Amino acid sequence: MKRFLVLFSVSLILSFALKAESPYPVRGLCIAAPSVSGVDEFVKFIDEDLAPAGLNLLILRVDWGFEYQSHPELRGNNPLNMNDVKKLVEVCRKNNIRLIPQINLLGHQSWASTPGKLLEVYPQFDETPKVQFPEKYEWPNPDGLYCKSYCTQHPEVHDIVFALVDEICDAFETDGFHAGLDEVFYIAHEQCPRCHGHDPAVLFAAEVTKIRDHLKAKNRELMMWGDRLIDGKATGIGLWEGSYNNTHRAIDMIPKDVVICDWHYERPDPTAVLFAAKGLRVLTCPWRNAENAVAQEQLTRTLISGATRDMKPKYLGMLQTCWGSAEGFMKSYKGTANPERIDKSAETFKELAKVWK
Repeated sequence: MKRFLVLFSVSLILSFALKAESPYPVRGLCIAAPSVSGVDEFVKFIDEDLAPAGLNLLILRVDWGFEYQSHPELRGNNPLNMNDVKKLVEVCRKNNIRLIPQINLLGHQSWASTPGKLLEVYPQFDETPKVQFPEKYEWPNPDGLYCKSYCTQHPEVHDIVFALVDEICDAFETDGFHAGLDEVFYIAHEQCPRCHGHDPAVLFAAEVTKIRDHLKAKNRELMMWGDRLIDGKATGIGLWEGSYNNTHRAIDMIPKDVVICDWHYERPDPTAVLFAAKGLRVLTCPWRNAENAVAQEQLTRTLISGATRDMKPKYLGMLQTCWGSAEGFMKSYKGTANPERIDKSAETFKELAKVWK
């Protein structure tokens, strides 16, 4: 009888454990890389807060914030050095967290009234050289400028950006890279002598494929945001979370091993199923609305539970996004932020972590 009770108790415990187990493999956070002065604090935060919360994927938006050796002219102000990066690598390795760097490629080559480092140093790569930055930033301005793009057809652009990609991936000792590729409003533009008249979907798909092929040659995986692959008009999702310039048809042209980060911030739109049905693996990405994040997590569980055997593995899980600083996120997470400057994505992450375990 005692043996039976023991076996029954063990069986019951295992049953509850299995039910409590997350049905998906990835529990991630995408956040800006810390400042040089904040690296040690962020390392401690990873070790003492993020890892215990169940995090197993950390995407750091590095962009120009690294002491690049291949193109030092593209370093931003006060960049991370190799020692800083190795501290991040070590703490993530210790906690079995996959660490992936991001550099925004194609789109987001400017912000407000300022070009990004690539177009500042190499203005010849600009897809829209005649679109000028306004003296006072506002959107939309007469040119419809939000963020500039580099020209995918410029013969020199990939030699430069791929050197940076290789260098940052080597520094992070990573098997993956996030290329951004979101909110690309300028592509196949009439001002570009190389791109004008081309199909935007073909150009976009070719750029995704070119980046993927470069990474694949070194056994690295490409991750990207998914908004340009969604038909904004047909879905009603709109200009930001979907495409209005016909890049969405590229969803049928890109390699199937690209990982899509499907972000929706105002509503828990169920577009993950679109990517999965196309044979692409997908992460669902909330931001600063905790209620939406929990609903998106539950939707992910529902999609997995109702999926076919072939589609189940396409739903990789959740990726919380943060669009403020790492320092602001940490302060908000710990409750020490100025009440007027609280980063709501930190509270959203806490609520998401409660349900994803």
